[in-house]
Amino acid sequence: MPVTFSIAFVAGVTPTKWTRIWAERRPEVELSVFRTSIADQELVLRDGRADVSLVRLPIDEDGLSLINLYNEIPVLVMAKDHFLADADSVVVADLVDEHLLQDPDDVPEWRDAAVEVRDGSRRPLPPMRDMDETMELVAAGVGIVILPHSVARLHSRKDVVSKPVEDTAESRIALAWRTVDTTPDVEEFIGIVRGRTPDSSRTNAVAAGDEPVKKEKKTAKAKAAAKAVRAAAAAAKPATARKTQSAGRTRNSPSPQAGKRRGGR
Repeated sequence: MPVTFSIAFVAGVTPTKWTRIWAERRPEVELSVFRTSIADQELVLRDGRADVSLVRLPIDEDGLSLINLYNEIPVLVMAKDHFLADADSVVVADLVDEHLLQDPDDVPEWRDAAVEVRDGSRRPLPPMRDMDETMELVAAGVGIVILPHSVARLHSRKDVVSKPVEDTAESRIALAWRTVDTTPDVEEFIGIVRGRTPDSSRTNAVAAGDEPVKKEKKTAKAKAAAKAVRAAAAAAKPATARKTQSAGRTRNSPSPQAGKRRGGR
């Protein structure tokens, strides 16, 4: 049965560049790549459906190892005819009177300032099975959403616009895996995501039990001691008599004409 390595990823993350490198380096290991929801991004690791998962933080990190990859700016998504549609960017204060078509806890900065939350007038959310249906309501002017930039781009439409929100927290993308299952394949994928070359990959470095002995660097004291030993050894060598010749010049003896000007008498 062929070996398979499973990679899960949340909406907005594009693992293509990493899976392409994997296919070049490890063609003998088949990849299974699938998208998961925010609700399941952690579960697919714990139940073994995925060996690694590209997640959107925060998650419960108990028993998991994480590597932070990058951050994404949040954007306001609104109807094309919204009064803020022509703005370069917005702040939460611009949105306090808006109806948010998502859980207020998803955007705590808005939750803590929104009028409908503060005065208790917030109405229940309409049924929305997925983000496409949410965007339908946004386009119709029912409300707004605040999403990571990549998610908004994934579900973009001609009748909605997105603008950066300057004072809400960025979304953090990370690579997660079960700590107890840090296999050579997991190490290889970590290396790919971090941009390591095949020669520097951990899995290609040293076989288990064959770790190279690290050469200790000499301290300044050790270097000075070694220099003193060499100097003492040089001083202890007997002087060597210079070889002389009875007739003619040696290589080191000066020429009888040295110092005379050419053509002198």
